[in-house]
Amino acid sequence: MIGRFLALVVIGVLLALSFALTLPTGGEVTDAAAFEDTMELGQSDADLREAEQRGLAVPRVQAYYAGYEYVVGYNGIESFVAEHARTGHDRQFGQPIELFVTDFSQADVSLTEEGYLQTSRTVGYVSAADVSVVVDSRARLPGSDVAIPFGDREAAEGFAGEYGGTVVPWSAIHDRVDPRAPLTRERFEPVVTERTAWADDAVADTRSLAERETSIVVGRDAPSVQAAVDEAPPNTTVEVPAGTYEVDHLAVEKSVTIEGQGAATLLRGDGNGSVVTLAAPRAGLLNVSVDGVGTVGSRGTEPDDGDGDVGWSERIELAYGRGDAGVEVVDANRSLVADVEIQTPSSGLIVSHSEGATIRNVSVDITRGEREGFMGVVAMYEPIVVEESSVTGGRDGVYTHRADEIVVRDNEFAGGRFGVHEMYTSGALVADNAIRNESIGVVIMTHPTGNLLVDNAVRRSNVGISTAGSASYFADNVLVDNQRGIDVLGYQSLLTHNTIVGNGAGLRTSTGPPTNLVTANDVVDNERFVRAQEGALRVWTVRGAGNYWGPMPATDADADGHYDRPFRPSGSLDGQLHESAGAWTLARSPAVELVRGVQDSVPGLRASGVVDSAPRVEPARPERLAAVRAGNATAEGSP
Repeated sequence: MIGRFLALVVIGVLLALSFALTLPTGGEVTDAAAFEDTMELGQSDADLREAEQRGLAVPRVQAYYAGYEYVVGYNGIESFVAEHARTGHDRQFGQPIELFVTDFSQADVSLTEEGYLQTSRTVGYVSAADVSVVVDSRARLPGSDVAIPFGDREAAEGFAGEYGGTVVPWSAIHDRVDPRAPLTRERFEPVVTERTAWADDAVADTRSLAERETSIVVGRDAPSVQAAVDEAPPNTTVEVPAGTYEVDHLAVEKSVTIEGQGAATLLRGDGNGSVVTLAAPRAGLLNVSVDGVGTVGSRGTEPDDGDGDVGWSERIELAYGRGDAGVEVVDANRSLVADVEIQTPSSGLIVSHSEGATIRNVSVDITRGEREGFMGVVAMYEPIVVEESSVTGGRDGVYTHRADEIVVRDNEFAGGRFGVHEMYTSGALVADNAIRNESIGVVIMTHPTGNLLVDNAVRRSNVGISTAGSASYFADNVLVDNQRGIDVLGYQSLLTHNTIVGNGAGLRTSTGPPTNLVTANDVVDNERFVRAQEGALRVWTVRGAGNYWGPMPATDADADGHYDRPFRPSGSLDGQLHESAGAWTLARSPAVELVRGVQDSVPGLRASGVVDSAPRVEPARPERLAAVRAGNATAEGSP
């Protein structure tokens, strides 16, 4: 009786506290916020910058939610629909209290010749309830189609009459706007296979560049490497015997291959500028060493010529793609740099506007520190393949800018700032790389979409993987002995089947929207399970399946492979579960179980941080976990 009485008292106290902690909704929301003050979702930074530079209009939605303290701003109705279709959205955000959308009724809206949406007047916000939306028109934005909201139905019908499409009420948008496929392995794995096949084809396509007949031998048929290149017929090989060649600035402006004898053939610059430039499609550089590179990593954001034509993207190119390098590959589609060693105080390779180029078995040694040295490989504007190569030192092993769908695989990066650094790059595949002793192993920035990071191994770095952007896939990676395994940033992405062992913190959350799906990861033997910043509660359980955190003081009563108690890896009690016998005992006490039950049922008592409502009983990848724990360096995915 006493126990029952105490339980009732506890429940009463908790319920009373819940009313005190629940934030009142107050009056109705009557005004939209300034969009820059919202938590933005949807559209990559590259697409938004392109739209801004070209003066294009972006339809937007602002949502006030019952269970989320911040206003969420969606760039595009499509991103709003995608988020509302995401598993777990309702639980973490609650129902919308009010929605505002941009109103194009009085904005003098039209389309450019390319079909981009533009206006000549300021676009304001109206309540979404009575809005009419034009879907399936010819309108689009950089990177996507676009649905356009109008506060006046006649204006919507006028736009549809001129530019095509159908007018539907706001209540129908979830049926008429594509929410995108759900975030599952079944969605992403075919894309991984597709990008892998593209890379295989690109590599195979460049193999013939290593099989061309020799037309000129340097020293026998021509006095210098440059003279030999100038005299060689297209689609032939210039053979460079062993020796050191002072080439200063070697320019290859035709489809020929330069082939040496490996490390015994050294192409040496004069220490001022780049050494070799491939500036023609189907050019090749094979089996040579390169040094004598200039010391300028960046030309900086130089001013334009006065005509105002240098835009945001060109300024980034000036900062990162116009420095000195051992090898430059410019406007050289389907070219090949293979079996090359580069010693450089600045960058190793700069590859720009060269779709399908292959960088294979290239070794870059950046001889100055990460603050003075520069990049191993800079990739800009087109997809290329970087494989089976290594970069030591410098800032970034591979730096990308608008290199959508690039493939970076089977490389080694060590001792620099970032192993792979993606900027304004979507659809990239970063796979099977071994990274160690970096500030961050793989870092993604600028809100890109559709990136794929799979089967990478990052060890002894500050951060293993720093995620960002949306609709991306982080799977089957191994994170060991880092200060933090994965920084779970960005939104609407899937993190699954990663093995996260022996880090200072296994995962870290941010204050951003709680929209990522985190499931079937093995997070064990870390000093802390999760380091959580203040913000909304994150539920890391997807369709009833959580993660493996090690043994729990609970049972699997229904034998479904998941413990029958939720786990709070960022909590003060569960966070110490494997460090303190007292924490294990306390977690099993009836009083704690009672508090947990009330917390789960009363929104006002739900803590911030992370909860896994269905933690796994067994590891998701037991063999890999066992190999990592045993320190087996030959284990799959290990460096």
